Order: sequence, then structure tokens, then C-alpha cells
Amino acid sequence: MSTQTITVIKGDGIGPSIVEAAIQILDKAGCDFQYEYVDAGLTALEKTGELLPEATLDAIARNKITLKGPLTTPVGEGFTSINVTLRKKFNLYSNVRPVISFKGTKARYENIDIITIRENTQGMYSGHGQVVSEDGLVAEATSIITREGAERIVRFAFELARREQRQKVTVVHKANILKSTSGLFLKVAREVAAEYSDIQMQEMIVDNACMQLVMNPQQFDVIVTTNLFGDILSDLCAGLVGGLGMAPGANIGEDCAIFEAVHGSAPDIAGKNLANPSSVILASIQMLEHLGMKDKADKIKAALTDVIASGDRTTRDLGGSHGTTDFTAAMLERL
Repeated sequence: MSTQTITVIKGDGIGPSIVEAAIQILDKAGCDFQYEYVDAGLTALEKTGELLPEATLDAIARNKITLKGPLTTPVGEGFTSINVTLRKKFNLYSNVRPVISFKGTKARYENIDIITIRENTQGMYSGHGQVVSEDGLVAEATSIITREGAERIVRFAFELARREQRQKVTVVHKANILKSTSGLFLKVAREVAAEYSDIQMQEMIVDNACMQLVMNPQQFDVIVTTNLFGDILSDLCAGLVGGLGMAPGANIGEDCAIFEAVHGSAPDIAGKNLANPSSVILASIQMLEHLGMKDKADKIKAALTDVIASGDRTTRDLGGSHGTTDFTAAMLERL
């Protein structure tokens, strides 16, 4: 078996330090990867004048698996979001955001284990029909849902539920009001669900889903929804387990997959050895599971669980007083 090469984008701000932590942990767990480092975001802009250089895109396409730190898209100045560009370029139609309760995180809830699967390429974020009238008084944007796009994401959710032996998929929609777009999504979801008699399908309107997630989040297992709702709900779910610092994300397409920390680049604490690397460590666990390396994923997850539960050299956001390097050392000792 040839060695898997992983494209690594360290990112901006705290990105390089937390990604480096994750790579040390992958190596210590015996993953035996080769890494190809490429730039994107502000780092790339400073070096090459481009946010997403061609060499970076080539590496992502060639190696098919990417681990990525947080990137900064400069505000204004006509720059498109780098994440959106990557999703479109590689047709990464599925955004997978798992959240799990870890003892010791000071989160408001316990026993949460929810995966939000968000359609990544359509809906309100398709970028179509964004117009502002000449007098600046009316703005419009078009939401697009296709039967193909809806079927692909719902099937992805049910396949994942079956593979991970989960019991239920909740389809979140707003078909009562958005009868065309959300209506089509729900209709297709019902058709797909009929093929998976082993998995319970639940339908929930998005506003009720928000309330239910806050009142009784343990009732949820897998959530599948359209782009805008998924963006909001996945962050809400992150809040249930202690915030974005404990939330990884994957963007998955037919050919490529990008695994990332979902929090920002936190320039205010960059270079100060303060950042919690958990999000990108969790993203690398997701990457290992995607590659079928479940034993290594479980090993790293067990180490992370123990570090946080015991409060051994944890970072400030986890109630400790240590930095990235100490936290990483605590992880490495357990591996």
C-alpha cells in the first residue's frame, strides 16, 4: 500500500500552530502520512498576490485529501470567500459537522452526539441573482434547489447514518412558507427516505428545530438540511458542546475532501501560544474515519477525551491555564 499524501494548508492567524499540533499527533498515532504543504488566504496573498494560488488548487486535486487551518478572507475589496471558492471548484457538496460532548468543557449540555449535514453548493448561497437596484432601495438574491442536489445530499445523510449505525435522520426545512425550494427539498427527502426502512426519518421545520435543539438536543442524531439553515444549525450545535473550538468540519465531494477547524483565525491570539487545537484535532479524527483508519481515529479521540476530562494542561477556553504546546504535549504522552 502506498503512503497517503495529505495536502496541508496551515492557514492564517492561529492556523499554523494548531495544524502543527494536529500533525504531531497524527504522526505519534502512527498514521504514516506524507504531507504536502501549500498556502491559501492571507499568507498566500502576501507571497503570491493570490488568495488561492494555482499550485494550491493542483495539490488539493492531486492528493484528494486536505487538512486545513482557518483562513482569512480580506473584508471587502471584492474578495470572494476562500471556503466558498473551494466548495465550488471541487464540488464539495456535503458539509459534515459532528458535535460530541466532552466532559470537562464547561458546556451547558451533556451526552450530545449530533452530525449536521448541510448541502454546500445550492440554496441561498448559490450566488445567483444577487442584485441591488440602481437607487439602492431594493436588493434581491435567488435561492436554487435542484432535484439532483437535494437527492445527493439526503442520500449522503442516510448512507452516513447507516454506516455509523445511527437511528434517525431529521430533515430540516421551511416547506410551509418556501413552498417551491424547501418544498422540493422535502419532497425529494421523502422519496430517498423510503429506500432506507432501517432508519427513522423525521421532518422538522427550521424554527422548531432551533427551539428543540435548545430544549432537548439529545433527541437529535443526524440532521440534513439546505445551505443557509445548515450554516446556522451547525453553529448552534457547536454551541451545545462548548463552542466552535470543539467543532470540526468536513467538506466532501465525489473526488476530494477537505477537513478543517471551523473557527476563525483569531489574529488577536496568533503567535501567543494560547489557542486550543481541539477543533483541528477533531477534524483530523474525521479525516482518519473518512480514510477508513478507525483504529487510529479512536486512539486519538480517547487521548483527547482524557486530556479534557482530566483538565491536564488544558487551554483557557477549557478552564485551564496552558497553551497550545502544553496541550499538545499532554496529547502526545497519551499516544
